[in-house]
Amino acid sequence: MDFKEFILSFKTHTAPIPFTEKLRNGLIGGLAILLLGLVLKYLPQANYPFVMLGSIAASAVLLFAAPHSPMAQPWPVFGGHLISALAGWLCSQFISDPLLAAGCAVGLAIFLMHYLNCLHPPGASTALTLVLFSAQFHPMGWPWVVCIVLANIVISLLLALLINNLLPGRSYPVRHTPQPIVPTDTRPKHVQLKQTDIEWALTQMDGVIDVSEEDLVEIYELAINHARNRDGKISA
Repeated sequence: MDFKEFILSFKTHTAPIPFTEKLRNGLIGGLAILLLGLVLKYLPQANYPFVMLGSIAASAVLLFAAPHSPMAQPWPVFGGHLISALAGWLCSQFISDPLLAAGCAVGLAIFLMHYLNCLHPPGASTALTLVLFSAQFHPMGWPWVVCIVLANIVISLLLALLINNLLPGRSYPVRHTPQPIVPTDTRPKHVQLKQTDIEWALTQMDGVIDVSEEDLVEIYELAINHARNRDGKISA
């Protein structure tokens, strides 16, 4: 990458999302957090309260602004937070240095989420929270911490299921399955895909795609070149 490309890489990528969609995402995300807080407040309390995790706000961005994202689906949300909480708890228990514990907790959380196919970025924040606020969480004991994490996750997922499926044009969860390969003799005539076509397609999507139009064009071109090379090797 030359210097010019390096500077241009800092340019903001603007997604072609209508203003009304952006406003709707903000409203329903804020509403979801409000409802979550109210449910946690009025749940039966034991010796300790049901606190709201700060990382759940980051999950709300995915659940209500990009509900079609693979990272916003139920298993990544559920498994990501729960596994990360375990990582944060273990590191806070066995590593005395808070900075070292923080780094280990986040690193372990990322590894476990990758390994268990539940990568959810806000989960790393859950791991970090349990380390940074260990003085608050340790007296509660592990069972109650699990209850807190589960309450945040389950209520958030229920709200995502309710709100997203009540809104016109939305559905949640979204099953990501590979598209079937169309036989060569039944494929339509080759059409040259342009960036404007991708920009239009993005406007038809529900929420925000966390990749730029330029990246999508590059992915498309790389895939086409790979397919051509593969077909050339097969025919040879």
